[in-house]
Amino acid sequence: MNKALKKNQPEAQGFVFEKRGYIILLSGIVLIIIGFMLMSGGGSEDPKVFNPEIFSFRRITLAPLVVMLGFAVEVYAIMRKPKI
Repeated sequence: MNKALKKNQPEAQGFVFEKRGYIILLSGIVLIIIGFMLMSGGGSEDPKVFNPEIFSFRRITLAPLVVMLGFAVEVYAIMRKPKI
């Protein structure tokens, strides 16, 4: 009877990820933040003056790639199997 009671009791819950998983998760968040920081700027003080700096390589190509890389790292951190 004691074994039957143990089977019905829920197991003790721990963390969702192991330490390495949380490190990978945080690195993905940092990459996303860096990507959005790379996109910022390039505006003009006067709205009537066009600033071509908004179409630079950094804002149009590099920053979105860094953000997508950050999201890919996040998916990897969630989907990877922990070592038992």
